[in-house]
Amino acid sequence: MASIKHSGSFNKIEKFLNFVSDIRNMPNLDKYGREGVAALASATPVDSGKTAASWDYEIVEKRGSVTINWTNSNINDGVPVALVLQYGHGTRNGGYVKGIDYINPALKPLFEKIAESAWEEVVRA
Repeated sequence: MASIKHSGSFNKIEKFLNFVSDIRNMPNLDKYGREGVAALASATPVDSGKTAASWDYEIVEKRGSVTINWTNSNINDGVPVALVLQYGHGTRNGGYVKGIDYINPALKPLFEKIAESAWEEVVRA
C-alpha cells in the first residue's frame, strides 16, 4: 500500500487558479491578439498585400475557457488565401504549389511570451 504525505499548503496555486479562472483578470488578451495580428501580417508572403492586411483576431469566451482566434478575411472563390499559402494547393493544370509555413514561426514567440506571462502569475500568486 502506498501513502503520500505533504507539508505546507496549496494556497499559492489555488490563488492563481482562482485568478486566471476569472476572465476579468485577463486584460492582456487584447494585447496578445494585436501582437499576433502584427506578427502574422509581417510574416505573410506578399504578392498584392491583401492577405497580410486581412489578419484580425477575436477573443472567444466559453464556459471555463478563453481562446484567441486569429482570422484572415481574404477569401478567393470560397478559399481562404492564408491557408492556401500555408499548406499549398493544386493548380488547374494538375500541378502543385508547395505551402510556406509562415503562421507557426510567426506565432511561436508570442505563444512563448504568453506562457512566460502565465508562469510569472503563478510565481507571483
